[in-house]
Amino acid sequence: MDRPYDLVIRGGRVIDGSGGAAFEADVAVKDGLIAAVGAVAGAGVEEIDARGRIVTPGFVDIHTHYDGQATWDGRMTPSSWHGVTTVVMGNCGVGFAPCRAADHDRLIKLMEGVEDIPFPVLAEGLPWTWESYPDYLDALEERRFDIDIGGQLPHAALRVFVMGQRGADREPATAADIAAMAAIARGAVEAGALGFTTSRTLNHRTSDGAPTPTLTAGEDELTGIALGLAAAGRGVLQVVSDFTDPKLQFAILRRIVERSGRPLSFTLAQS
Repeated sequence: MDRPYDLVIRGGRVIDGSGGAAFEADVAVKDGLIAAVGAVAGAGVEEIDARGRIVTPGFVDIHTHYDGQATWDGRMTPSSWHGVTTVVMGNCGVGFAPCRAADHDRLIKLMEGVEDIPFPVLAEGLPWTWESYPDYLDALEERRFDIDIGGQLPHAALRVFVMGQRGADREPATAADIAAMAAIARGAVEAGALGFTTSRTLNHRTSDGAPTPTLTAGEDELTGIALGLAAAGRGVLQVVSDFTDPKLQFAILRRIVERSGRPLSFTLAQS
């Protein structure tokens, strides 16, 4: 019997993500790509009866914090249990690269405070085989995962890497600091980072209670980093903020986008 497809999913209720109404159809897959949607006559090497079930494309979760888990675990659970086939991590300005050895615990405590991932789990699991962000991506590249992953350059790690204790203490960045952060941001995006993320909310604190290092970063600092992405010609900006003064904060974000030309998203609500 001729079997032109590797897989045919039969009779499911297809929701294709286009915004259109759901419809009943078969979905055929060949060489890892969708080859046909509709009434598929040809057989598959594998066939799945999806009658009474929903068939969708894999979900893309653009806001996750698998930055640590991805360095020791090949399964990005729980996301991969629930139809997610791509995750984007490094959000909220927290992550583990770039990082000097002296700051390992500092970044772990920030992640513990922001995302409630226990310090012992991170301290035991993180191999710290990198210092730069490109090296972090190389470490991930050596691993295999059950879904696709993408990383973003976290502002807190970047700020502490460049400014040390001054960065952790939320001191204003100097022109030299900003130039260094911009250069690292450009290099990170050129190495494969999807973008840059930052946090301006009091909800984000270390497990010791200290505010995130990026809380009061100036517009000049954020603009300089965004211009680093602009120099690379790619990369997105992600912001979480309390928006205590919405008019002022939105004006800052608008100016950053206008100057850099980079797309920006922000978190509208927090729980």
